Amino acid sequence: MTNEPWLKDAVGLVDAYRKKELSPSEALDGTLSAIKSSDLNAFAYLEEDKAREAAANANIELPFGGVPVGIKELDPVYGWPLTGASLLFKDRVSTYEATYVSRFRKSGPVFVGQTTASEFGGINCTHTKLHGTTLNPWKKTQTPGGSSGGTAAAVSGGLIPLGTGGDGGGSIRIPAGFTGLFGLKVTYGRVPKGPNCEIAALTAVLGCLSRSVRDTARFLDVVNGYDCHDPLSLPRREDYEAKLGTYDLGGLKVVVTPDLFGSAYVNSKICELVEAAAKDLIESQKLKRVEAKGVEIPGLGMGWAASNLVGLYVELEEFYPERAEDLTPEINFGLNIATHSFNLKLASEGEEQRRKLNESMASVFDEADLIITSTNPDTAFNASGPLPTVVGGVDLVKEKGLFDALSNNGALTIPGNLYGCPGVSIPIGTLDGLPVGMQIMAKHHLEEVLLDLALDIENNKPWPLTVPV
Repeated sequence: MTNEPWLKDAVGLVDAYRKKELSPSEALDGTLSAIKSSDLNAFAYLEEDKAREAAANANIELPFGGVPVGIKELDPVYGWPLTGASLLFKDRVSTYEATYVSRFRKSGPVFVGQTTASEFGGINCTHTKLHGTTLNPWKKTQTPGGSSGGTAAAVSGGLIPLGTGGDGGGSIRIPAGFTGLFGLKVTYGRVPKGPNCEIAALTAVLGCLSRSVRDTARFLDVVNGYDCHDPLSLPRREDYEAKLGTYDLGGLKVVVTPDLFGSAYVNSKICELVEAAAKDLIESQKLKRVEAKGVEIPGLGMGWAASNLVGLYVELEEFYPERAEDLTPEINFGLNIATHSFNLKLASEGEEQRRKLNESMASVFDEADLIITSTNPDTAFNASGPLPTVVGGVDLVKEKGLFDALSNNGALTIPGNLYGCPGVSIPIGTLDGLPVGMQIMAKHHLEEVLLDLALDIENNKPWPLTVPV
């Protein structure tokens, strides 16, 4: 028996089972012990008895057989709480299971419990009235990001080797960047979102946060593919893991722009780290650096922001505004603006902004295969918020106004969601003791290219799999 959690990757744990170095029950004991002694507040719900039963009966021949994992609390799991991380639904229990969760379950992992998220996935900070504040294991005064902050904290903090996440504006990549993990945002539709999937606003995708490229590749093998409950899901693809490292990427054209053509204000020291990591990758893979001139990524104004609240209002109409005080300030603020100001004119402005952004991104990919940026404008901010409006000593409220200053936090990641292309956050080092991530975006459907690029960095400059002791 062991009381130590597994601190390597999930694929390595399955290999250890098959070599009889330890058992799923022993690994689960270590995980549960670590969770119970942790002060990260990374889990919202544990299902210990069923987890022990699943570990005792685990089929280690399956892709993730016996691996203890966390499921983001926004992902429906049959019989588990389905709170949306909100006081409004604190007693709601799911009567169904997300398609990709079911596919993941069939690959053999042990579902330990739910990892915390921001309320309805609304912001990149995991701090709610229902569960309190989730902490970054690299520095516990700081946030692990959001909305998949609980998974990020649990994986980087050594509690579980793998957990699920979602990304509607950066909610996989941002936490990965803040906590030194690998995070892949897939092409829109690659992983099905049903049943009961929200159709608008065509931005959110599902995935995982992991310690290694091969873990994410195996996860993608397990969960991707068409499902009739999601009319926009894509046909199944095979062999993401089996073909890792086999692609000839030489000659691919890459644009390196840490601030994404000036769409975000980025800490200058982070820009330097991104430039250095990009240079190493370009040399290693014999990529061709090119310039994209005259590119302007349009600001995502109030029209787009308000239109994204339509799907949320489907759930909240019976509660709002009567229970507005039970919502986190950011969700309450957004709903207040949307209910009082959203109209056809504002909606048309959002549509126009999105069309312009689509053309801007397409103009880059007409000339290049890859875009390299920073994942985040700065390192992780205060654990309980608010969203920062000062970057590298520059007061963005004075420079841009409050809305644009707040929007800066997702300005590097949101364009990938609106355009629908795949993107990854790869750990490239630290600044003042906190992780820094580099984002690479590729043309639609080229997840395998991003995985191989990340594998190059992983092999040549390995990142710590968990927080260094």
